Amino acid sequence: MSPGRWNVRWNALSSLALALLLAACTSAPPAATAPAAPPQVPEQVSSTNWEQDMQQFEAADAQSPPPRGAVLFIGSSSIRFWEALAQDFPGVPVINRGFGGSELRDSTWYADRIIVPYAPRQILLYAGDNDLNAGRSPRQLRDDFRAFVERVRRDLPDVRTAYISTKPSPSRAHLLPAQREANALVQAEAQRLGVDYIDIFTPMLDASGQPNEALFIEDRLHMNRAGYEIWQRVIAPYIR
Repeated sequence: MSPGRWNVRWNALSSLALALLLAACTSAPPAATAPAAPPQVPEQVSSTNWEQDMQQFEAADAQSPPPRGAVLFIGSSSIRFWEALAQDFPGVPVINRGFGGSELRDSTWYADRIIVPYAPRQILLYAGDNDLNAGRSPRQLRDDFRAFVERVRRDLPDVRTAYISTKPSPSRAHLLPAQREANALVQAEAQRLGVDYIDIFTPMLDASGQPNEALFIEDRLHMNRAGYEIWQRVIAPYIR
């Protein structure tokens, strides 16, 4: 073969090899995409810390079943420590299901154990200041309140519900702005949902607009008898 013919064939082979190489590159599978981010863990709605409290309530119910159609008080320690609850509302069958340190979401979470079985005629809920102290925002508290009402109405559509506003505690005076905002948001939502809103925040302030120290025990968080007397006076007109 002459050198000229060889060069022609070599150039043709080179062109063919280059074309095949380019085709291989363009038809190669695309690089693997990055794996999708794992789904976010849903926000914890309650804590198992209250399981012992639930078991104690259930044991008490088994020993002495509470009356159906009663007025149920539920929520955090301000309800739990209301030892004179029955005496403060004479002639009214009441059930106290307060569990100290709880947040509003906890009452929603345990509704099937400490609300629905009692078939109460009325529910009075006190919760919120623990929530704000733990870092939940006023809007989150409003949303938690809405979720509570929706959960109760799912099984007890005709039950009357009232929300007791957060109280102004001297030990948590730094929360007053957040409490005012949360109370206003919950009050507006309560009106929209047809729920009673009970303001105990205002009557527990002193003349300077600060939490009234005279209404609290030494820890400046929980109420003494004078504090509960205000609660009784303010709440009584809402009891049905």
